[in-house]
Amino acid sequence: MIRVMLTDDQAMVRGALAALLGLEGDLHIVAETANGQECLTAVEEQNAAGSPVDVVLLDVEMPVLDGLAACRQLKQRFPDTKVLMLTTFGRPGYVARALAAGADGFMVKDAPAEELAEAVRQVHAGKRVVDPSLAVESLSVGPSPLTERETEVLRAAASGCSIDEIAAQVHLSAGTVRNHISSIMTKTQARNRSEAARIATDNGWL
Repeated sequence: MIRVMLTDDQAMVRGALAALLGLEGDLHIVAETANGQECLTAVEEQNAAGSPVDVVLLDVEMPVLDGLAACRQLKQRFPDTKVLMLTTFGRPGYVARALAAGADGFMVKDAPAEELAEAVRQVHAGKRVVDPSLAVESLSVGPSPLTERETEVLRAAASGCSIDEIAAQVHLSAGTVRNHISSIMTKTQARNRSEAARIATDNGWL
């Protein structure tokens, strides 16, 4: 029996996934959590009870602690637990970021139930599973062209901050922030900050 944990901030999605996967005779849903922090706590509790989680299905976009950050911490603290990332948004950049965080697989939520169940079995068996369409898109888009600092600046810009607010938030001078934004717009081929943020978001770079 494969012990599975579901982590998604949308209760209806969690419930639907639990119902579908629960129909599989070899899969047992041991817990449902609403964000990455709850997931880490629940996995730790299961381990302490002598019933480690085999596979965590982890949503990418969640409050408190997002899926990518949670994945990184899970693999560091519980390396034997497999992580299958799920997303509603088929953004190709997410695949590379998830795999870099240590994910064992990456699927979209609207995949047929039998495919999702098989993906759980595959990652549990030590194989890497990536949704074929996302894998192709990820290769065509390539990794993010932005540096870590540029990503930090663009994330602040995407929330509507002014140059001075961004500078204070990332601890840089206003002039340095302007230089980063200029570089970001060049790399994303965007006409302004808003468009750069949209392009980066659509590609899963933010």
